[in-house]
Amino acid sequence: MSREIIVETSARHVHLKQEDIEILFGKGHTLTPKKDLSQPGQYACEERVEVVGPKKSIANVIILGPARPDSQVEVSLTDARTLGVNAAIRESGDIEGTEGCKLVGPCGEVVLEKGVIAAKRHLHLTPADAEEIGVENKQIVKVRINGSRPLIFDDVVVRVSDKFARFMHIDTDEANAAGATPNIVGEVIL
Repeated sequence: MSREIIVETSARHVHLKQEDIEILFGKGHTLTPKKDLSQPGQYACEERVEVVGPKKSIANVIILGPARPDSQVEVSLTDARTLGVNAAIRESGDIEGTEGCKLVGPCGEVVLEKGVIAAKRHLHLTPADAEEIGVENKQIVKVRINGSRPLIFDDVVVRVSDKFARFMHIDTDEANAAGATPNIVGEVIL
């Protein structure tokens, strides 16, 4: 039984609902896929936006597609401090009660009343992967990463779906803390 998993660094990015895409990029606009991501059906887009907080802004933030039911901004805690926003640590999509920001595109601006989060570190697994490792959906596990600064990540949420591929996602702050390099392998600890 293998408990190894590839660990990917998820840099700052934005997910947009269709209404906001059209405000930012023009009526009828749809996102332009640039590069497929590890999770099936997910992709990085050609389009970029500026994320504006009360303190500063971050330009050229990538958008991930496809369109979502709600717009959200995923940043590291360091990015959040730069913006002047208190980013709640949440799973993607869990944005109720979070702070917002402004997004600026070439055709307009959108003020998000909520949606700025620091993504909770998580493990994407298929049902077969979960069975092999011995975990279930929403279980909290630890993952050991042997980068140049080895460490054990605690409080890693397991997400199971037949639409997922077997990867762990951490943000840039976490990757830097572990000295993680692209395609580094971690081990799930139960």
